[in-house]
Amino acid sequence: MLIQQRYRLLEAIGQGGFGKTFLAVDEGQSPPSPCVIKQLLPQNQISIEAQNLATLLFQQEAQRLKDLGKHVQIPALLAHFEEDQHLYLVQEFIQGINLAKALEEEGYFSEAQIWQLLDDLLPVLKFIHDHKVIHRDIKPENIIHRNSDSRFVLVDFGAAKLVRELDQLKIGTLIGSPEYVAPEQAKGKAIFASDLYSLGVTCIYLLTGIRPFDLFDIANDCWIWRQYLTDAVSERLTQILDKLLQNAVNRRFQSADEVLLAINFTHIRYPSNILTQNSKLKTQNCKWQCQHTLSGHSGLFASVNAVAISPDGHILASASDDKTIRLWNLNTGQAISTLSGHSHFVKAVAFSPDGKILASSSDDKTIKLWDLNTKQEIYTFSGHSHAVKSVAFSPCGKLLASGSWDKKIKLWDINTFAEICTFSGHGLQVSAVAFSPDGQLIASTSFDRTVQLWNLNSSFSSELFPRLDYTFKGHAKSVFAVAFSPNGSILATGSDDNTIQLWNLSNGEAIRTISGHSWSVVAVAFSSDGETLISGSWDKTIKLWNVKTGQEIATLLGHIDSVYGVAISLSAQIIASGSRDKTIKIWQLIL
Repeated sequence: MLIQQRYRLLEAIGQGGFGKTFLAVDEGQSPPSPCVIKQLLPQNQISIEAQNLATLLFQQEAQRLKDLGKHVQIPALLAHFEEDQHLYLVQEFIQGINLAKALEEEGYFSEAQIWQLLDDLLPVLKFIHDHKVIHRDIKPENIIHRNSDSRFVLVDFGAAKLVRELDQLKIGTLIGSPEYVAPEQAKGKAIFASDLYSLGVTCIYLLTGIRPFDLFDIANDCWIWRQYLTDAVSERLTQILDKLLQNAVNRRFQSADEVLLAINFTHIRYPSNILTQNSKLKTQNCKWQCQHTLSGHSGLFASVNAVAISPDGHILASASDDKTIRLWNLNTGQAISTLSGHSHFVKAVAFSPDGKILASSSDDKTIKLWDLNTKQEIYTFSGHSHAVKSVAFSPCGKLLASGSWDKKIKLWDINTFAEICTFSGHGLQVSAVAFSPDGQLIASTSFDRTVQLWNLNSSFSSELFPRLDYTFKGHAKSVFAVAFSPNGSILATGSDDNTIQLWNLSNGEAIRTISGHSWSVVAVAFSSDGETLISGSWDKTIKLWNVKTGQEIATLLGHIDSVYGVAISLSAQIIASGSRDKTIKIWQLIL
């Protein structure tokens, strides 16, 4: 079908009470370009008076859509017209995948993807609300992850207001998808906060994979989404989503600005000139400079969750939500190879002490060993019943420790591939594990806000079973990261409470609390001399601290999203950082 002698309708891709949506091509362009055409209310179905009103409303709303389409995350309105008693809107075609399809193909979203979604879409909602437009139909199908720049694009919204006005001329048409609409919107009284409610429902559906109707307890008039989570989420995200989902409007977030303020995005954004420069930072006697930005991980799920540097300082390994591990030449930044085999997000990587083996752990509940000479998989350890978030080699290279969200820690024999033992003491998910430099201790951190120190037998045998020496309590929220100092006297831990704690391993007492990050500290590492601590945070920064004084030495800026992993070379001249922005940055110390 050809309309206006230039738009050829190829196939219907949607239908509602107000009309149909078609994928089309504009043959008036050379070469013909794809577009989306919405065919609205058939004029012959209403009275002459209603037709005149509908046409007037259509013209007014088309102009509004044209203004809104100037936003880079809203499809542009290319044309509008009336033909054969139909009203038509021609909009930009967004190449990408909608989130309902992404959920179907990739599985449930992680907390990281939900933060990314909120970070991307809340400014869009602020924009349309500032233009006095309420979307009224926010749901996964109307959010597209654009291929070209990995941004989230909000579609099918401007027409919602137009449709509402037009459908006042008809009877019995409901605007919005019942599973996602706020209570006041279901009664025909949508407000700006109604869109925030729908965004909250979208988030819990993506986190659980359970349809919203099944996440709501009608008897008690409340959402019960948390009990359906496959992976636990932070208290911060839980609080944000719970407030988005409040039935009572006066208990809900009232504006997108209010949500942004609550999650600190407004506090941790950096001026554009900082993000576009070469990510340099000067200190008193030296400066750290970003030598390379590596961007081999790609796709909707491509956050870089962890980085590790080989003992000889030549190779960097990165673990990503794209289910792969990538190996890079640390000196040149060139890609070496990609290791594929995990069936879900890869969360941790670790080199063996001799640099011949790489271990990786994944949300697929397994740990894999890779031969770094052949780049082939050696073995897969199975035994955990939940996602494995951390792995660590013992200094002798004979043992591998793994920490899982099944609340357990396991020890594996690298030579025989046997499971040596399983031990547990945490009440909630284990988030990280680490060996002491002498191999006699294992430290574990957990969502239960504690750090536990386990003592191994002095000899390596099949009877090995750790003894719990200390349980450190000091963090106010979940503990995400752990590292031993090179001499084994200090333990550093990073937490969702935005702090780093230093612990004295000789007596189990806290040394000091280090504050300075504005969001969760999710990665920590000591320099080889033990004098400097490096931390990575969701506030998008890497910070360097003086271990003796707890004073901040430097802050490295450049990532445009949360930093998930940090590693430092033995020479202490290079720092690697991995981020939710899908990149790895290599920082060089320039004396």
